[in-house]
Amino acid sequence: MRYRTFGRRTGLRVSELALGTGNFGTGWGHGSEPAEARRIFDAYAEAGGNFIDTADTYQVGQSEQLLGEFLAAERDRFVVASKYTLGVGGGLHATGNSRKTMIAALEASLRRLKTDRIELYWVHFPDGLTPIDEIVRGLDDLARAGKILYGGLSNFPAWRVARGDAIAELRGWTPLAGVQIEHSLVERTGERELLPMAEALGLGAALWSPLGGGFLTGKYRTSDEGRLTGLGMLVHTEKTARETAILDAVVAVADEAGVAPTQVALAWSLAHADRSTTARIPILGPRTRPHLDAALAALTLELAPAQLARLDAASAIALGTPHQQVESSRPRIAGGQPDSIVPPPIPVA
Repeated sequence: MRYRTFGRRTGLRVSELALGTGNFGTGWGHGSEPAEARRIFDAYAEAGGNFIDTADTYQVGQSEQLLGEFLAAERDRFVVASKYTLGVGGGLHATGNSRKTMIAALEASLRRLKTDRIELYWVHFPDGLTPIDEIVRGLDDLARAGKILYGGLSNFPAWRVARGDAIAELRGWTPLAGVQIEHSLVERTGERELLPMAEALGLGAALWSPLGGGFLTGKYRTSDEGRLTGLGMLVHTEKTARETAILDAVVAVADEAGVAPTQVALAWSLAHADRSTTARIPILGPRTRPHLDAALAALTLELAPAQLARLDAASAIALGTPHQQVESSRPRIAGGQPDSIVPPPIPVA
């Protein structure tokens, strides 16, 4: 396992694959029993992993409770990330992003995790109500109190992240450390705005569902067993020509390399992370130890340039407005000599 600094604003060293623990527990009726969750956690740690992703609502709080037990002996070895917004059990006064909810949710997470701080605290979703300056000021207060070390925004649109980041910088508050978004071969729309923004501003990016909710394993071509729906998760299904082309390409490359499609999909994500100037960390979401083992095998797979190009082509998305117009105008913008201009090593904000 290699390690990356999470963004250009922190010295936080995280493993190149994070362990998502949304399956730790059975509160949703679909997940890992405590003994299996422990096997997954131990195997990830033995492989050198140190970046643990959870949320207060995962398995109705059971995920954090189990992690509190697993982390106890070696707490300082791990970087723990958790989230708030949805509230354990829901309810009007336990949900949303207000300072009231933020503080109450954090204190409850600290109790479940049996720890005195959370390294990275995510605002799970925008609530459409709380002003962004209230959110970033609240994260700053928690960081100054030592209850969190860094804060970030999960599933927020790029314009809100950029505005919150600018307000924090202008007012001398703790800067945002990163964003968390969905990203995989089948879901690349974050490449239009969110990932370029993260590169330009120096934000780390934690990428959830790198296997497209299991779609990229190819297993749902023959069975729907184990497919999870609802719970706010996006479930990718083979309903479009693009999705079929992506899965065909993944399976073909896997056959060429003599590996499973899981490894190809994750190796593609890791190859894209290598091109980043900040950090892009795929978040694994195993439910069983074999699922984790299959994912970790991607660490030793290096795809050939031609294979990466094939996967890129099959999964390509339209850039949309205004990006397509800007790209088509680039030669003229560059005075007819686009190939003669050397771009800066770090994207311009």
